[in-house]
Amino acid sequence: MLAIIGGSGLTRLSTLAVAHREVVRTPYGEPSSALIFGQIMDRDVVFLARHGHGHTIPPHRVNYRANLWALRERGVDTILAVASVGAIAPVHAPGDLVLPHQLIDYSSGRESTFFDGGDRTVVHADFTHPYTPALRRRCLIAAHRAGIPVHDGGVYAAVSGPRLETAAEINRMERDGATLVGMTGMPESVLARELGLAYAAIAVVVNHAAGRGDSAQEIAMEHIAAVLETAMEKVRKLIDHCVEEKAPS
Repeated sequence: MLAIIGGSGLTRLSTLAVAHREVVRTPYGEPSSALIFGQIMDRDVVFLARHGHGHTIPPHRVNYRANLWALRERGVDTILAVASVGAIAPVHAPGDLVLPHQLIDYSSGRESTFFDGGDRTVVHADFTHPYTPALRRRCLIAAHRAGIPVHDGGVYAAVSGPRLETAAEINRMERDGATLVGMTGMPESVLARELGLAYAAIAVVVNHAAGRGDSAQEIAMEHIAAVLETAMEKVRKLIDHCVEEKAPS
């Protein structure tokens, strides 16, 4: 079963025919929100609002372990995660959709593994390709058939937040090879890997990163909401087509 994790700007799915909601208890506490079960295009889908339905949970306080555990416990095997990002590379602009293929983790202080000692055997998860290639292909095929422009590939720099970055930090990330910067890419993606779940991200560019483009002097926060509103319509359409699309082998 497919799950959609919604980020900033996507706290609900308008095309989801809701069947029921379920509050799930986990060994790691409560997830960010109730799981919403329903159907899109006659296919079962679960939706989870990463920041809560009122967008009250900041990125460094999201209970990523509880979110992923709850989804797996309720039969999810595939996750499409939607996340807002800033553009580091000039090839990306506000309003663009990107399917990142790699990431660099700059975050800290987060519970980032299910294998943290105690009575559980340590497992070293292979994370060479953090986003599941077959699921990325499924999204690319769906985007093509839907006529939605999507950038194929990007390097997601995961930071702790909730503050935005300095221009010097963005310069460093660019030297490291990052093309996008966001606050929720880790540990969400690695926790999915530890649980054996297919995982891909739809990154929504909402602004130029600090020191770039029209954010050269400061980031205009009032512009982000308008970009999100327009971009999320494309995201919803892409999700609908991804649900319809069969995963390539």
